[in-house]
Amino acid sequence: MFDKIKTHFNRKRLKDEQYAFLFEPYTGNEVVSFDCETTGLNPNVDEIISIGAVKIRDNTVLMSEKLELFLHPRQEISAESIRIHHILTCDLDGGVHQEEGVKQFLHFIGNRPLIGYYLEFDVAMINKVMKPLLGINLPNKQIEVSGLYYDKKIAMIPQGNVDLRFDSIMTDLGLPALAKHNAVGDAVMTALMYIKLQKVRYLDKGR
Repeated sequence: MFDKIKTHFNRKRLKDEQYAFLFEPYTGNEVVSFDCETTGLNPNVDEIISIGAVKIRDNTVLMSEKLELFLHPRQEISAESIRIHHILTCDLDGGVHQEEGVKQFLHFIGNRPLIGYYLEFDVAMINKVMKPLLGINLPNKQIEVSGLYYDKKIAMIPQGNVDLRFDSIMTDLGLPALAKHNAVGDAVMTALMYIKLQKVRYLDKGR
């Protein structure tokens, strides 16, 4: 009930009816895994520099239907962030503006559910651009893969600690590591996590 009320008031704040499709009920069989690289780790002050997204249909990653965007930030990228993703400010000279990048992202995802690893941060970064632009927050259903993993793992070790680090989950699920801290690479690996977690009932200590 609370989610319906929140969605209702979010919809009323929409400034541009061209994006009303975001609020339409989704009845298809696709989800979208996405990831953002940013100038830093504070959504209040930092900006998006790259968005990667890939569609998943019937538990298959659609590599032919992926999105990779580079966005031009208004600020310098922190040294700490550069050490993680190796993207320099000069690398983004040909990038699109923040607002244009988010618009392209919205048209790519449509009203599909979203998959992510610590998705709350990435959604906050999208909302930072989206709220002043369209008046709304991202209304799509959101599925956190670390939460899915935790629920399956804790069933076998209810008194233990569950390691939710990205690399640890990948290893435990027996998945190959792709290019890390690259928005598309992270989105694809997260998609693989999601698919694997749909196929297992629980995860024992040896997995």
